Amino acid sequence: MSEVIDRKDPWWKRWFVHPIIKQLTQGISANKLAWTISIGCVLGIFPVMGTTSVVCFLAAAYWRLNQPVIQVVCHTLWPAHLALILPFIKLGQWIHGDVPITVSIPTLLKEFFVSPWQFCQDYWLAACQGIVAWFIIAVPLVFIVRAITLPLLKVTAARIERRKEVQA
Repeated sequence: MSEVIDRKDPWWKRWFVHPIIKQLTQGISANKLAWTISIGCVLGIFPVMGTTSVVCFLAAAYWRLNQPVIQVVCHTLWPAHLALILPFIKLGQWIHGDVPITVSIPTLLKEFFVSPWQFCQDYWLAACQGIVAWFIIAVPLVFIVRAITLPLLKVTAARIERRKEVQA
């Protein structure tokens, strides 16, 4: 694999695919990388604004996962993270039998930036309910993403190994 990244490649390839392939060429196992990607995907949609990078950092440190890859995955998912906050909160409120909140993400962001402390006081219960819904979905999702990524990473790792043997 060439160290030079082609600027003509699409952004997703430069920022997502190339770092993962680079990790495979540096000796990380496909299994460990699959776990890193799947946990990064699940934690990247954690339904509390402004927490995903820290949550991914802590999870990667605890499970000794690859920090750069988990952060790339996490940051790649920021649109999904924002889009899923309200559905997780509403699902959590439904699970708990509460009336769903009726605000939008732009309104939540505005309220947060006007008064972060008041925002926390107003929405802490909704956030907790969103976390419960997220957790229910996160457990199977981590295994589904791993089941999808592991075979792809194994094939990629085998191709990299064959290229090394041919070049040697």
